[in-house]
Amino acid sequence: MQKDHRTPARRTAQQFTTLRASALATLGTLMLGASITSFFGNQHSATTEYVPQNGRNAPLNNNTPNNNNETITQPGPIDPFMQKGLQWLVDAQHKDGGWGAGSYAKQGQRDPHAVTVDPGTTAFTAMALLRAGYNPVKGEYSENLRHALEYLLTTVEQYKEEGPRISDVAGTQPQRKLGEFVDVSLCAQFFGRVLPTLADEPTLKARAEKALDKCVRKIENSQKEDGSWNHGGWAPVLQSSMANNALEIAQENGRAVNDSVLERSREYQKGNYNPSTKSYRADAGAGIELYANSSGQRAAAKETKRAKDIVVAAKREGKLRDSDDVTVDNLVKAGITRNEASKLARAYDQNGAAVAKLNDERVLSGFGNNGGEEFLSYMLSSESLVVTGGDDWRKWNDKMHERLQKIQNGDGSWSGHHCITSPVFCTAAVILCLTADRDAEMLRITSGKGGTTGVVQ
Repeated sequence: MQKDHRTPARRTAQQFTTLRASALATLGTLMLGASITSFFGNQHSATTEYVPQNGRNAPLNNNTPNNNNETITQPGPIDPFMQKGLQWLVDAQHKDGGWGAGSYAKQGQRDPHAVTVDPGTTAFTAMALLRAGYNPVKGEYSENLRHALEYLLTTVEQYKEEGPRISDVAGTQPQRKLGEFVDVSLCAQFFGRVLPTLADEPTLKARAEKALDKCVRKIENSQKEDGSWNHGGWAPVLQSSMANNALEIAQENGRAVNDSVLERSREYQKGNYNPSTKSYRADAGAGIELYANSSGQRAAAKETKRAKDIVVAAKREGKLRDSDDVTVDNLVKAGITRNEASKLARAYDQNGAAVAKLNDERVLSGFGNNGGEEFLSYMLSSESLVVTGGDDWRKWNDKMHERLQKIQNGDGSWSGHHCITSPVFCTAAVILCLTADRDAEMLRITSGKGGTTGVVQ
């Protein structure tokens, strides 16, 4: 009998609930009087004007673990311009609980109620509401999220087990540009993120777990031999990144995930890196370096954090000097095998190169003007920097707030000017980018298999 490589992660959704509640309960009053309350109490943070902490021109430098390993402990406030975007998303919801990005054949359609609902965009938009601090159980927007959850659960439950899809909706902007199976990864991420909010809803929780497991099986079975999910799409490297993230989130909710699939996924992203040029190959990203850079950065983030943590611990224990950086030899001195040290040091170096690219306006401009792919790439970089922590996150967050506030539409939405033009998808991506620090626990904690140690520092 073939060995089953599926192993449940160490943490369950209930543990996430306990950990998140404990962590957020210790938060005090934020600057400028913005009051932070528990994610699960869903009392939304007071809004304040955004005040950059580091200045927009401060370069990101991926500092060594000596001075840049600080954990993000206080999420930023929801600024008024972000709240306006959230309200626009709520108003754009369809009566059946879903949202739609619209057809690629009708990119000029900007009315959110004139497009067909699709599960991928619904999951992506619902995640924006979750990350901003709302939940489907109680409080403001709870009915919107519960309605979206029911739509997604019903969609996944009723669709056939076989094959890589979860619905017959085809030709959407995200599918045509990211990859035809991206809906599955987006739904899996949503189910993984919503599970901790359902601790007191056993029936709904059980349905969400089954739906997540179904999505995980479809993701695993559709992985290509090279470790990617490059099934169609204009920039399929982004679909591969979303699939990788979905499996990580599922594992952290205690669901069975095939370790070899996740490892191949990470190795695929690493394999796109060219050490001689210190950049990621862009051929799977429509020739756009931003898409490949952000995807590679996201895949390397947790191994980078683990490498930093190991070196910091070794310094405390006297195994390394305070000036020692993350290298293969230093990681071996810290007590891990050379093979593991090589893998972690490689991820650390690649992450550093990706962070440095975020200072390059040529890279940040992506296609040359903003589309949903640019906003999604910014989101991936935000999540990566939340995982690795320190000043790089704060500098990037300042830059994104200033950059994205300037291009917001008057009605509160954001929209693309090429490829993914959908204001629903673009607005959700911007909100997810600007609130990544509110998802710090979920993003930073991993089972210890190629990620962090499982402890929030």
